Amino acid sequence: METTSRAVAQAPAAEGGQQVPSARHTIDGYLRAPFPWYGLDEAFTGPRWLMQVGTTADGAVEHGSIGHGDEPTVRNEHAAGGDQESKEKFAVVVTVAANPSRRSADGTGLLEATSVSSAAWLAGVGLLSCTWPGQMDHSLRDDWLEQQTETAWVLADDLDGADWSTLSLPVDGVPTVFHYRESEFGWVLAGSTTSGVHVGAYGRGMSAYGLGFAVIKDIAAYA
Repeated sequence: METTSRAVAQAPAAEGGQQVPSARHTIDGYLRAPFPWYGLDEAFTGPRWLMQVGTTADGAVEHGSIGHGDEPTVRNEHAAGGDQESKEKFAVVVTVAANPSRRSADGTGLLEATSVSSAAWLAGVGLLSCTWPGQMDHSLRDDWLEQQTETAWVLADDLDGADWSTLSLPVDGVPTVFHYRESEFGWVLAGSTTSGVHVGAYGRGMSAYGLGFAVIKDIAAYA
């Protein structure tokens, strides 16, 4: 899962704060998923938009993201200034199919199991993909992103560690415990549902404490 997920998670935006058109995939991938998609519940009344799905090597849809609020852009948080800082408010919900370790479709190997850590890692890398550290030269961002991606994986692999706290949020109306952490770039959380999926989320400018999650009844409405 790691290789496919890493490519997907880093794709949403380009340098200079411009959205990459190809990052907005069509509805097709979402419709092919054999699991339910999650987004913020009906208490959120702002814009909602599709991002993209991630697939296994054999083409099966394994995870995907739904955006809420302002579409995040890659930006230098220091150079952006107060105006953009106050305007860019978003939360992205990542749905990951809960799969055990299993054989690939062609029977030649094993596919990595997915877990809450998978959702935490995808959310962490998603937040990094729309962040540009202050005082950093453009030429150094790729190295920084690679280093931070590895750090995000280490953090996601230790959800009981000191870097994480717990947060109870409603999922389909039922209080659910999430692993939660904050950084200078925003916040990340991850947990499981009773619907056969793990849910991760990341955001900036919107508090995670008042959020709730719910199954999207008609994903086609997002097209």
